[in-house]
Amino acid sequence: MTRIAVIGGGRIGEALIAGLLESGRASKDLVVCEPVAARGELLAQRFGVRVTGEVADAATGADLIVIAVKPGDVDGVLTDLAKIELGNDSDAVLVSLVAGVPTLRFENKLPAGFPVVRVMPNTPMLVGQGMSAIAAGRYARKEQLALVTEMLESVGKVVTVSEPQMDAVTAVSGSGPAYFFLVVEAMIDASVGLGLTRDVATQLVVQTMLGSAALLEESGQSAVELRAAVTSPAGTTAAALRELERGAVRSAFHEALNAAKRRSAEQGAVAD
Repeated sequence: MTRIAVIGGGRIGEALIAGLLESGRASKDLVVCEPVAARGELLAQRFGVRVTGEVADAATGADLIVIAVKPGDVDGVLTDLAKIELGNDSDAVLVSLVAGVPTLRFENKLPAGFPVVRVMPNTPMLVGQGMSAIAAGRYARKEQLALVTEMLESVGKVVTVSEPQMDAVTAVSGSGPAYFFLVVEAMIDASVGLGLTRDVATQLVVQTMLGSAALLEESGQSAVELRAAVTSPAGTTAAALRELERGAVRSAFHEALNAAKRRSAEQGAVAD
C-alpha cells in the first residue's frame, strides 16, 4: 500500500485525510505532520491516524509527501526534509498543495531529479466535491502523476494541465467557490428584499444551485442550451437576464478572472 505523509493538518490537509480514509485508499499507512499540538491531538482522535510534530518523522519512508501548508511555511518544510534521505533513485513524489509556489522552487531545494507534482485544489474537497488541477514538474513520470490523481480522486475530480496554466486554474476553480458564494449571497439578499424570510430564501437558492449544477452535469447539454430552455420569450427569466446583461455581469466575470490570474502570477513570481 502507498504510504502517504500529509505535512500540514489545516482545512485542506484535513479534507484530504478524510477523503483518503473514507475511500479506503489509506489507513495505517497515512501519517500527518501537524506542529500545533492541540490540532494534532484533534486529528488523531478524529481520524485514528498517527500524528507527529516533526516533518522528517512523517516523511521518512513515504511514497507521497503531500505539502499542505501556507506559502510562508514552505522553506521551513524543505529545510526539515533535507534532514532525511531523499535520493533521486527513490519512487517518492512530493505533492504540493501550496498556492502560488512553482515546482521549480521545490526542485531547486530537493535532491537532483526529485519528482514534484503541483496541485491547485479548492475548498469543496471538504465535502468530497473538490476540483483539483495537477501539473507535473520536470522529473515527474506518468505513473507518478497517475498515483497523485488516484489520491486526489478521493476528494473530488482531477484534471491535468501544464504548469503555465496554473494561474488560470487558480482564477477559475481555485478562487471559483468565492464567486459562487457571492452570487448565492446576492440572490438570498435580493429574495429577502422580495419579502421572503432568510431561511426560506436560503433553501430556495441553495437547492436551485445544487439542482442546476446536477442538471448541467447529467443532461449532456451546455450551459447555453440549458439557459435558453428555461428562458421563455418575453417571460420572467428573460426580464431578469436582461437586467443582468445591463449590469455587465459577463464583463465583470471576465475582469474578475483576469484579475485573479494576474494576482496568482504575481504571487508565484514572489515565491519563485
